[in-house]
Amino acid sequence: MKVHVFDTKEKLYDEVSNYYIERLNKNPNLNLGLATGTTPIPLYDRLIEAYKKGLVSFKGVKAFNLDEYLGLEKNHHQSYYYFMRNQLFNHIDINQNNCFIPSGDNPDHETAKKEYQELLKQNQVDIQLLGIGSNGHIGFNEPNTPFDTKTHVVKLDEKTRIDNSRLFNSLDEVPTHAITMGISEIMNAKEIIVIATGSNKKDAVYEMIKGNISENVPASVLQRHPNVTVYIDKDAASRL
Repeated sequence: MKVHVFDTKEKLYDEVSNYYIERLNKNPNLNLGLATGTTPIPLYDRLIEAYKKGLVSFKGVKAFNLDEYLGLEKNHHQSYYYFMRNQLFNHIDINQNNCFIPSGDNPDHETAKKEYQELLKQNQVDIQLLGIGSNGHIGFNEPNTPFDTKTHVVKLDEKTRIDNSRLFNSLDEVPTHAITMGISEIMNAKEIIVIATGSNKKDAVYEMIKGNISENVPASVLQRHPNVTVYIDKDAASRL
């Protein structure tokens, strides 16, 4: 696990975006595993800017998102389907038919899970982007999720719902369940990039990098992956 600590968020996101641009220019047909939430937004902003300047193209890219809330319509302003189009896909030259997100509005959860499992089985992710929850979750794989899970439906931890409630009008509006890429599928990516900023992530970052490998802290499994790079600011690194 390679760990890069930055004095500022600006330097961190500049470094990560430059890496993505470099990789995409070497291989325009990458399968990118993408994340939602506030953490990746500065990266997506920089990639959009680079595309507009003609520095990178996404025409050959396939995108696979980690997760989606259950029960939200695709056009709901807090669905991840809406988020990805608003924050990235609508502003670059990616083929929208190659943008895949687990189905949160399919009432047949079993079919939705199996379809995404099969999709990931047929398309190995080249670079998987991850944030990390303050409780150590990756994707929506909450503490005590078995490491061998594939795409599954999860009841969201109360801490996760509280953390995410800042994006809704109230906690009551935050969905209680989500569908998420499983830990084994995340680990199947050829390369994993983790971004974490802020002192509220310092404990999770410490456990991910230096803690015991335990299902209590899902991110700790990343210690077993051969190609993980962690990008953190000084606040998130303060316990290391």
